[in-house]
Amino acid sequence: MESLEQRTGYKFRNSLLLAEALTHPSLAYETQRPHFDNQRLEFLGDAVLQLVLTAELYRIFPKFNEGTLTKLRSRLVSRAALNRCAKSIHLGDYLLMGKGEDACGGRERASTLADALESLIGAVYLDSGLDSARDFILRLCAEAMKEIIDEPDEINPKGQLQELLQAHSAVSPHYHIVSQQGPDHCKMFQAEVIWRGQILGTGSGKSKKMAETAAARSALHNSALENLLNVVASASAPQSQVAAI
Repeated sequence: MESLEQRTGYKFRNSLLLAEALTHPSLAYETQRPHFDNQRLEFLGDAVLQLVLTAELYRIFPKFNEGTLTKLRSRLVSRAALNRCAKSIHLGDYLLMGKGEDACGGRERASTLADALESLIGAVYLDSGLDSARDFILRLCAEAMKEIIDEPDEINPKGQLQELLQAHSAVSPHYHIVSQQGPDHCKMFQAEVIWRGQILGTGSGKSKKMAETAAARSALHNSALENLLNVVASASAPQSQVAAI
């Protein structure tokens, strides 16, 4: 198995910090023996993560006000966003936890993975300082940060497309994953969005959700979409209205 240090691109000087970051509180509870866990590192890592991403957003968007920057940061540090980052390095595979927690799906639980990622960030900070932690965070959050830069406004391409299409027809678009390539820790998914038998757009991304979002964005920019909507509108219009046209 590829080591976590290889996956993250960071080599710990103090391996005990890495072990602490990966130790879930359930281990001590189950063994009933004193044991460190990652909760203190999670507390520290959350603060470091907030600082680094705040400074990065402040640098990238010099004209945005406090409220907008706060919303962007919330997107980056949400449980869902941290869960995606954690899964991209298969963090759950490396966690040390009690057998009961493991059997209940603890390695895949979003809250557990988000907390563990923050703990890992805290460990990197203690191991070699803020500059290393900053590089570590920006490397892990590169894809999420790219999404923010590409779409700083809270735009939802899938929702926009659904709303546009359902204004012309009760038929909803559906998404199909065409292919997936690459190793487990760095897969690329290809998706297409289909409506009334027509492929409206295709897109790729590092997760199925990102690929579907890219496909929806592609459909919204598809020059043929307007013609298709006009055809659908004409077909569903009353005959008298069609004749008048």
